[in-house]
Amino acid sequence: MDETLHYLIMANQMLVQKALMEELKTTGLTIGQPKILDYLKDHDGSNQKQIAKACFLEAGSLTTILNKMEEKGLIQRRTLNGNRRSFHIFMTEEGKQKQMLIEKAFEKVEKKALEHISEEEFRNFMAVYKKIYSNLQD
Repeated sequence: MDETLHYLIMANQMLVQKALMEELKTTGLTIGQPKILDYLKDHDGSNQKQIAKACFLEAGSLTTILNKMEEKGLIQRRTLNGNRRSFHIFMTEEGKQKQMLIEKAFEKVEKKALEHISEEEFRNFMAVYKKIYSNLQD
């Protein structure tokens, strides 16, 4: 196993995503959809630009994912205040139900990831990881 920082970050991201999608396999959700619903949990009614930035997605990729989510009845696009140039994204009841399943799946994956890790180790890790994130911000 490569023990460089970039490798471990990429490998862990892929393992988390794989475990998450395994937990959600019966929901019909596809890659990209859980993080959007998770974001909308606290930011329902966001516009596409806000969602793209928060979920680290390109506008074109987001549009494709949102189209599929709308077809599945997970979200609705609406205009606000008569502005037809900007759509805002809202979860439907179906989307909210899926989001609750996502939250439980995240909890299960995180619990597995943090097995045998003390509270102090976790706090220290998060402090360093937040610094890495801050250093890499544009």
